[in-house]
Amino acid sequence: MDCNRDEALRAKKIAEDKLVKKDFTVARKFALKARNLFPGLEGINQLLTTLDVYISGENKINGEVDWYGVLGVNSSCDDQTIRKQYRKLVLLLHPDKNKIVGADGAFKLLSEAWSLLSVTAKRFAYNQRRGSREIQQKVPMQAGGPSAASFANGYHNVAKLILSGPFVIGA
Repeated sequence: MDCNRDEALRAKKIAEDKLVKKDFTVARKFALKARNLFPGLEGINQLLTTLDVYISGENKINGEVDWYGVLGVNSSCDDQTIRKQYRKLVLLLHPDKNKIVGADGAFKLLSEAWSLLSVTAKRFAYNQRRGSREIQQKVPMQAGGPSAASFANGYHNVAKLILSGPFVIGA
């Protein structure tokens, strides 16, 4: 078993060196090898999470950074799911908790993703630039009045909410 641990430590060291050189995909392969050789290796899960954030940060969709990928969620996820995933990643990547080389940069990427996706109006604009489907938001149905027919299915386009109401969304 010590043989596996020694080999896992070597693979982890190579992964960290590749991370410093910004060769994230190769670094991830070595980190996965280290985890497979010795699953209890200290810091290996934090290293893999850090690498996943960097790899997702390099992905572009229509010229936009894939912020959903940085958080590890789908673009169709609701606000609560995004918030839960953000909090989970913050616990793994916060520089006070994660001493892996490069964790602070991954934490900054995570913070950027959160600042964009946590505000409905910013998220909607990002989805439009990205070419995603529009966010659908449940709107309480009103009894009677001219707007009741337009809300008949209980859903309303966020763009119409942003442009039509005297209120501010995401403030």
